[in-house]
Amino acid sequence: MSSLNLDDFTDLIERPDGGVRRDAEARRERQVVPPGALGRLDDLGEWLSAAQGTVPVRPVERPRVVLFAGDHGIAALDVSAHPAGGAERLVRDVLEGGRPVSVLARRLGVPVRVVDMALDCDPATLPDEVVRHRVRRGSGRIDIEDALTPDEAEAAFRAGIAVADEEADSGTDLVVLGDVSVGGTTAAGVLVAALCGTDASVVTGRGGLAIDDLAWMRKCAAIRDALVRARPVLGDQLQLLATVGGADLAAMTGFLLQSAVRKLPVVLDGVVTAACALVAQRIAFRAPDWWLAAHDSGEPGQAKALDRMALEPLLSHGVTVGEGAGGLLALPLVQAAAALAAELPELPPPYQESGAQAVEEPAEEGAEGAVDPAGARTAE
Repeated sequence: MSSLNLDDFTDLIERPDGGVRRDAEARRERQVVPPGALGRLDDLGEWLSAAQGTVPVRPVERPRVVLFAGDHGIAALDVSAHPAGGAERLVRDVLEGGRPVSVLARRLGVPVRVVDMALDCDPATLPDEVVRHRVRRGSGRIDIEDALTPDEAEAAFRAGIAVADEEADSGTDLVVLGDVSVGGTTAAGVLVAALCGTDASVVTGRGGLAIDDLAWMRKCAAIRDALVRARPVLGDQLQLLATVGGADLAAMTGFLLQSAVRKLPVVLDGVVTAACALVAQRIAFRAPDWWLAAHDSGEPGQAKALDRMALEPLLSHGVTVGEGAGGLLALPLVQAAAALAAELPELPPPYQESGAQAVEEPAEEGAEGAVDPAGARTAE
């Protein structure tokens, strides 16, 4: 009998420290640039301070990209622009530096970790550190069969927990989470539609390479058929992942929950990570407080999931490639928010209490000990 109790996550996951966030907000009000002048960067800096439990916020110095990889049997229905079983080639390109996430990671100096959960290839052809958590070779075709057995789903979920612990223990201070999969957006669409109680057409997007109309109709039909199988198991999230998810999606769900337990902030990339986050939210309602939505990929399923979790994307550039690329594009914003929150000087004490009023009431000309308020906003 399984010893994994998903209800434990509800007790283990706490919200980011509210008291620290209030202290961060108070500090922000004392800084030389008026609150609100930096837009969402103010909120980002305060959120990160609460997540770290410290004021001023520490810089994000050890970020990491973590990509879970897998092939999905549903890709055999030609629902993706990539060939069925083609995720291995994508993984190799990531490892060899030939994918967008590789280029961005090099430019930003961020290491990339790929975790094979269910690639349809011989594990001996990939590095040991990539394949050591693999659960199976490919996931089942979810319109007619389960993606995983219950034991495989639990093993994948536990693998995600283990990866989160490895990252937290190694000193990683923020994770950009993504996937490398073929057929993964179809499985993600099923999860979102099932959890949001909507139809297949509402969540069916065109994927990373913009499939044509016929492929879109095949994808929509596949999601519709898989939804019939998903609805009876909605009350059991692990069984839901086994029925219509996949090893990579189960692992990402476990990763997201354990990252929240370990107080490790996570930046969500595209629709696949959003779908896993939605499953994780069903397990532990406080978990989304530890996540940021990097960007709006244009996938309707992603928009639906983020809206349900009240997560607003940081960027809207139409990046659909997946693989963590959109998440990496948002990373400099997070780092900039941390730097501004930590390094902007505070107003001198005479101008902290009344803020803008102090600036509007200059001292009398020639008065002894007078200080120029305008200078106070520029002097460090």
